[in-house]
Amino acid sequence: MKKTKLFSITRKDCRWDYYKGSGAGGQKRNKTENCCRCTHIASGAVGKSEEGRSKEQNKIKAFKRMSETKEFKEWIRIEVARVTGAEEELKKKIEKELENNIKIEVKNEEGKWEKEIDDTR
Repeated sequence: MKKTKLFSITRKDCRWDYYKGSGAGGQKRNKTENCCRCTHIASGAVGKSEEGRSKEQNKIKAFKRMSETKEFKEWIRIEVARVTGAEEELKKKIEKELENNIKIEVKNEEGKWEKEIDDTR
């Protein structure tokens, strides 16, 4: 089975925030901005890493954690549907179902909801 690349996600698709760590680790940890938070802009998924001593190590972990979130996986599913054309099919299917299952209700003078009745029989 031949695989094709639908799209790619790179570091440029994310917002990167660096901050100083706190807690155990000594003066070096408290003075350097080696902790990292990765936010995928399109999906809003966030991953962060504070364990490593190097900024690059924390960037890799934060990106990996972001890619494992529920929000990111849902975004991937929607993006694949959009790229492959399945999104349009799904929209048409939903519209068809809605046409068949919509019930119209109106408010009467007292503000109560009641079903509209067809008297043209």
